[in-house]
Amino acid sequence: MERVLIIAGSESDRKIAQKAEEALKEFGVEFRTEVASAHRNPEKVEKAVSGTSAPVIIAIAGLSAALPGVVASKTTKPVIGVPVDVKLGGLDALLSIMQMPPGIPVATVGIDNAKNAALLAISILALNDAALAGRLKDYREKMKK
Repeated sequence: MERVLIIAGSESDRKIAQKAEEALKEFGVEFRTEVASAHRNPEKVEKAVSGTSAPVIIAIAGLSAALPGVVASKTTKPVIGVPVDVKLGGLDALLSIMQMPPGIPVATVGIDNAKNAALLAISILALNDAALAGRLKDYREKMKK
């Protein structure tokens, strides 16, 4: 059963999604990855969001980067947005994701930083998973060295 759903806005975002997948695999966290555009196939986005058992969702998008906000509008689960550097150094996507209206929050990580999105998802999951919390603590200790 997936614990994190990753939705990439396009096939070209798959290389960014792979960074999140690698981090989740390292921690033994099950995930599923879908490619679905908020603009080109919104029905697929809605189906992925409504059909997941995952308590955390990572949404990856560039340009107008509407995907994370659309996902957040369809669920009360935590959504982590990853802006992709497609144009304007990724600032367009970053600003789009972080400027959500009140009541529809999206946590936002750095441009192309899907690894941090995965680590944030792991932190959220670790709130109710002592073994995962221990692995995350060990990981952070190693980062200090």
